[in-house]
Amino acid sequence: MPQFIDTAKIWIQSGKGGDGKVSFHREKYVASGGPDGGDGGRGGSVIFQVDDNLSTLMDFRYKRKYKAEPGEQGGSKRCTGKDGKNLVIRVPRGTILRDAQSGQVIKDLSDSEPFVAAKGGRGGWGNVHFATPTRQTPRFAKPGMPGKELEIRLELKLLADVGLVGFPNVGKSTLLSMASAARPKIANYHFTTLVPNLGVVRIGDGESFVMADIPGIIEGASEGAGLGHDFLRHIDRCRLLLHVVDAAGSEGRDPIDDLNKINDELAQYSMDLEKRPQIVVANKIDLFYDDDHSKLDEIRQWAEDHGFAYAEMSAATNQGVRELMNMTWHALEELPPVLVYEPEFVPEPVDKPVTEESITYRRMNEYYIVEGEWIDRLFASINFDDYESRQYLDRRLRGAGVFDKLEEMGIKDGDPVVIGEMEFEYER
Repeated sequence: MPQFIDTAKIWIQSGKGGDGKVSFHREKYVASGGPDGGDGGRGGSVIFQVDDNLSTLMDFRYKRKYKAEPGEQGGSKRCTGKDGKNLVIRVPRGTILRDAQSGQVIKDLSDSEPFVAAKGGRGGWGNVHFATPTRQTPRFAKPGMPGKELEIRLELKLLADVGLVGFPNVGKSTLLSMASAARPKIANYHFTTLVPNLGVVRIGDGESFVMADIPGIIEGASEGAGLGHDFLRHIDRCRLLLHVVDAAGSEGRDPIDDLNKINDELAQYSMDLEKRPQIVVANKIDLFYDDDHSKLDEIRQWAEDHGFAYAEMSAATNQGVRELMNMTWHALEELPPVLVYEPEFVPEPVDKPVTEESITYRRMNEYYIVEGEWIDRLFASINFDDYESRQYLDRRLRGAGVFDKLEEMGIKDGDPVVIGEMEFEYER
C-alpha cells in the first residue's frame, strides 16, 4: 500500500543567540586598553519552504525534532560572533501549520514564499557595552536570548480546483485518466484508489485547472468508515465537486441512494462542504442498451431539486468527457479562488522586552522565593567570581524593588531566601 502521510506533529526550536564576550584589550605599549568583548551572533531561524517535488508528509513520520544552530559567542577586539545557520524544512504545497496545543492556524503554505516559524534568538552584548566612567573594567556580558520552541501539527490539504467524489468503483479514476495526463490505478474492485491523485486538465492555451480524485467515500466516512475519514480533508479547498454516480447501477446500488448518502457525509464533515457547488455526473451511460432512460431522468431531477448542475458521460468510452470538462471550466470561472486559511495564532516575539513585572514572589515553608524571566536573564549575565559584577547584581535587584517587596512580605534578618539560582540568608 502506498505511504500517503498527510498529518504529522513535530517540535521545532530556533537557535539560541551567542553569548557576549568578556575580554580586555591587550597590546604592547598600550596601557589600560579597556574592554573589547564583542557581541554574540544571532541564532538560526526555523524556516518552512514549499517544495513542489514533495506530495506527502512522509519525511516527518520518523524525524520529529528540528533544531536550528545557535549563534557563536562574541570574540575579542569587538568581533561579533558568527550567526547560526537557518534550518529550512521543506513541505508539500498546501501544508497548513497549526499550533499543536490550540489548533490555531499559524500559516497556510500555499504560496512559494518562505515562512519563518521560529526566529533565532538575538546575540548578547559583549562587555564593551557596559563600560562607564565609574565602571571601566566590566567583567560581565549579556547572554544570548533563548531560541523559540514550538510544537506544530502539519496538515496537508491538497490544492485542487475540482474534487471527484462518489462511492468506490463509479469511474472517478477513469475520468481523471481520460481528462488529464494522470495515470491512477484502475481496476474493477472497490478501493482501487488508496491515495488522492491529482491531474491537470487543459482546456486550451493557458486555460487549465487541477482535478483531484479523492479515495472512495462511503456511508459513515465522517465517523471513520472506509477511507473517506482520512481523505475528506482534501476536499476542503476544492471550489467545485464533481459528484460521480453509477447511473446504470452496475454495482447493484441505487444512484439516487448513493447521491443522498454521499451528500449526507459531506454535510456531517463540514457545513461548508454541504453548500459547495456540485455537478452531478451520471457515468456509465454506455451500459444503457435500451431506450429506457428513466433512471437518468431521475438523477437529472434529483440534481435540479438540489440546485446542482447535471451532466452525462461514459468515462470508459470517453463519451461526454470533453463536454463535462468544458462545463466544469465555465463553472470555475464564476467561483472564487482556492481557499487559503488565514493565520489565527499569534506567537510571542523572541526578542520581547522583559520587565520587572515578570518577577514573582512566594513563600514555601521558611523560604522566600523570588523568580521570573527577568531574574533569569539578569543572573545569566552575572560573573559571580567578580566583585564588581556582584555589586551590579545588587544594584539591579534593589532598583527593581526586590528587597522592598520581601520586607513587605515580612522577611526578617536570617530568614532563608532564594533569588534565581542564589540561596542566602537575608540581611538588611
